[in-house]
Amino acid sequence: MELEGQYDAKKIEDKIYKLWEDSGFFNPDKLPITYNLKPKTFTILMPPANANGNLHAGHALVITIEDIMTRYKRMQGFKTLWLPGLDHAGFETQVVYEKKLEKEGKSRFKMAPEELYKEILQFTLENKKNIEGQIKKLGASCDWSREKFTLDEDIVKTVYETFEKLKKDDLVYRGRKIINWCVKHQTSLSDLETLDVEQTDKLYYLKYGPFVITTARPETKFGDKYVVMHPKDKRYAKYQDGQKISLEWINGPIEATVIKNEAIDMEFGTGVMTITPWHDAVDFGIAEKHKLDKEQVIDFYGKLLPIAGEFAGMKIAEARAKIIERLQSKGLVEKVEENYKHVVKTCYKCNSLIEPQIKEQWFLKMKPLAVPAIKAIESGKIKFIPAHYKKIILHWLKNILDWPLSRQIVWGIPIPASAEATAGKPGEIETFDTWFSSGQWPFATLRTTGKDDFKTFYPTDVMETAGEIIFFWVARMIMLGIYATGKIPFKTVYLHGLVLDAKGQKMSKSKGNVINPLEITDKYGTDALRMGLIMGNTPGQSLALDENKIKGYRNFANKMWNASKFVLMNTTDYKPAKTVKLSATQKKYIKELTALKKEITKLMDEFKFYYAAEKIYHYFWHTFCDKIIEEAKPALAQGSGESRQATQYMLLEILTESLKILHPFMPFITEEIWHHFDSQRSLGAGKKSLLMVELWNTIA
Repeated sequence: MELEGQYDAKKIEDKIYKLWEDSGFFNPDKLPITYNLKPKTFTILMPPANANGNLHAGHALVITIEDIMTRYKRMQGFKTLWLPGLDHAGFETQVVYEKKLEKEGKSRFKMAPEELYKEILQFTLENKKNIEGQIKKLGASCDWSREKFTLDEDIVKTVYETFEKLKKDDLVYRGRKIINWCVKHQTSLSDLETLDVEQTDKLYYLKYGPFVITTARPETKFGDKYVVMHPKDKRYAKYQDGQKISLEWINGPIEATVIKNEAIDMEFGTGVMTITPWHDAVDFGIAEKHKLDKEQVIDFYGKLLPIAGEFAGMKIAEARAKIIERLQSKGLVEKVEENYKHVVKTCYKCNSLIEPQIKEQWFLKMKPLAVPAIKAIESGKIKFIPAHYKKIILHWLKNILDWPLSRQIVWGIPIPASAEATAGKPGEIETFDTWFSSGQWPFATLRTTGKDDFKTFYPTDVMETAGEIIFFWVARMIMLGIYATGKIPFKTVYLHGLVLDAKGQKMSKSKGNVINPLEITDKYGTDALRMGLIMGNTPGQSLALDENKIKGYRNFANKMWNASKFVLMNTTDYKPAKTVKLSATQKKYIKELTALKKEITKLMDEFKFYYAAEKIYHYFWHTFCDKIIEEAKPALAQGSGESRQATQYMLLEILTESLKILHPFMPFITEEIWHHFDSQRSLGAGKKSLLMVELWNTIA
């Protein structure tokens, strides 16, 4: 069957995807019989995209890499499952929806929780449907019959079961501890959800009785009634632990208590400090050790409380200068350092300064969960690509802190014990940190598909995701997976880098440099985008995505189309023979292709997809098109029947194997070409088949 005109991705991509879906071959249970005879399975779980907007270039990279793995393993005869899913994405989605409300002149704080939840659910489900369509546009050969959503009833049930098991094993506890509080979003955040940002402020040297203390936050000092120094600091040897000292302070005379503690840095400032246990993690630790009182100075909206006297009700930014004026009027400011550089914590979504607060929360003890995870990683049960991520994750696991699970947001999975814990506190809502539910993704999904999937496909083979969420997600999946199942959740972790713009800058809406993958596929075709995302993209490294580069791969698709058209036009009369007499050169070309396929197979098994893609790209363009086809033209035009048939055989052999190798990378165009020349292949005998389930190792 002849290929017509130029290659037009728009005309064939939807048609081809429907063909794949209708075949049922995305489902490992419906693969051809030759596959089911092979006992080996291959499983990937799609990192569930946040159902709160469109896919971006990073998602396109995820889909491309995982689809390459899936198609390759399926063609190798593995019973291959790529399970798709989407994430309700708790805090992330609520932040997106709050921005939508702000544009409409509304506020979530003026809405009933039930009303807000209902609106966000509708918003999420609409986005979910949209994203599913976008994933299909990118060619994902995942099993939609097994698709899961983090708010599916059976997933939520699994999350609750894990929580109850953790409680029973005394790994979950309710405690009043210092937490990271976002004043704007009115919720607690884990340490991973905060950013450490260097900031320049004034550093104030204040007279505190016989001492001089330093602070960048004078607004917290109303509650300071403990003065702390290192027990080995000779400068303060005459002061005894527990000694009382009367002094003049911001709003009048107070009595302070001397505390000796090893946590004090003798080299910083004057080596002595006052502590604000309610609003500083280090101070909280000192207060806990010495059983000291803790007094709240700033409320959860970032305003000073009545303890601040006439400053009560003021926001921090407004109060700071006024407090210093008061201290100066009392002669209590010794000096001010103007350019004090220090690191502060900010909310990773809105960049607001984090206000540490003491709040009753649910916490998960992490060290008991980290120990078996460390053991599994150190023993090599889980492989990391690139390898240096092994050290990174082990360092974090060995220094892990307890995880605050509570979020004071409406959107998400409610913490089941919260009704009892927050009795008498109307309006207090607690949902799980979204990473608690997504951290259970591997076993939660495979236990709830309604099939025997957990037994068949767990542990999964590869977890492919972004290096930047190795702590948020990967580490937690390993810990919770081992805890809940006794087995590792995956054998290999493949971590990709960021997708940057053509100049190597991080994409952001404010810069106007965001590349929409669907706009690119509309212009150049999905296969061109996929090649642009994989070529030169080594694991763990950021990729600069240039539209001109993608345009170049569109040209490659045209080259493939035209070369295939030429072969088809010149093999319409080909009749397979039992024996074909090849010339020495033709034998050499087929032998070279066999060697190339063997090399590419090795690269694919080593997860070097970027290198495999480069090899087949250059072979097809520069060896097959520029050399072999050009050399074949005289024999096709003038050669004898035997010579012509040998040339036809060689061209069909090379095209057959080239299309197989290219298929995981460029699935749409290769499938379309395959359908046109299927009956003319040397193996063909008129039998129609799908390239996606052609066996990789079959030699035509």
